Amino acid sequence: MTVFKRGSVYKYHFVFNGEHIQKSTRQGNLKVARDMEAAHRTRLAKGEAGIFERKSVPTLQVFAERFKGFIDVRNASKPQTIRFYKMRLDRLLEFEPLAEERLDRIDASELDAYVQYRVKQVSPTTVNRELMTLRRLLHIAVEFKVISAVPKIRLLKGEKQRDFVLSAEVEAKYLSLAPQPLKDAAILLIDTGLRVGEAVALTWADIEMTPVGSAAFGYLRVREGKSEHAKRTVPLTARTRIMLEERQAVSSTGRVFCIQLGTSLAHLHSKVRVEMKQPADFVLHSLRHTFLTRLGEAGADAFTIKRVAGHSSVTISQRYIHPTGEAVERAFQRLETLNLAAQKKLQPKVTDAAKSASPAKVTPEKLYEMWGITNFNSNS
Repeated sequence: MTVFKRGSVYKYHFVFNGEHIQKSTRQGNLKVARDMEAAHRTRLAKGEAGIFERKSVPTLQVFAERFKGFIDVRNASKPQTIRFYKMRLDRLLEFEPLAEERLDRIDASELDAYVQYRVKQVSPTTVNRELMTLRRLLHIAVEFKVISAVPKIRLLKGEKQRDFVLSAEVEAKYLSLAPQPLKDAAILLIDTGLRVGEAVALTWADIEMTPVGSAAFGYLRVREGKSEHAKRTVPLTARTRIMLEERQAVSSTGRVFCIQLGTSLAHLHSKVRVEMKQPADFVLHSLRHTFLTRLGEAGADAFTIKRVAGHSSVTISQRYIHPTGEAVERAFQRLETLNLAAQKKLQPKVTDAAKSASPAKVTPEKLYEMWGITNFNSNS
């Protein structure tokens, strides 16, 4: 008999793969002791066959601590990113039905309940940031083999995009009122499109004031940022170069800006915005948005903007292009010039009238006529 009693408790013993196994059940009930012995044999048999019992899946509340540790380590140089995730995670955990649910049981119904709860309190934009944080956490849980899959998380529609762009007049007034170091940082953001965190991380070793080779501008180097696409070089405008030279002349550290700049800039900016009576949509990110919008208006395509901005997708870059009526008109002027040049190649003989005429005073119809194109239809 493999189960036997010693004193007031039962023990069991058996041989498995030549190894003698003996354990105390610490139980005085014979049936319970036999069940414990059978369970032990089953566990050993599963291990022998390569079958292992899956660990219990933690709740969101429990796994949250592990996620925070992961974020702390992976984003050690990005305090704003750490703060972003932890703030959103705290909001998720305030909803007890979600916080107390096992990760593998979080489904569409759980997510919908959370969304219905939060939309009564905050904007769709805020809710989406919290859902994105949950999605990130669940993906980490998959990497750690805690769960096998991530449920589909649908973001809310109607998220408001901050499209505030500074006019030349607003920019001039803003810079005249901005105290240091906000003024210099603002010039950098408006003229290079850097993110605030990227500006804070700049060192003098990242700055090359003198143009290299055939380049027309000096440049700055972004070594790391929001994603791997953030690594890039950005040309310096004349205004930015002058600002950096003046700043470097009095700098006593290796950094372009002090490390505390990231937390103080927003506070300084808010004061200036209120003094100027500008809308709340005018945030620090608006300086970057202004640069990218101007770049688009200057004729840069979405792929160029993607490279300059360090975007992960050209879809994001397209949002920063806001063609004005004037920009559309210029595009059509360039198209017309291109079409006329192509027709000119097909009709190389140009009359004396066409040579002497002023292009600004000659209509497309007249040019076609002078180039001998007879099948032009002005109504087509």
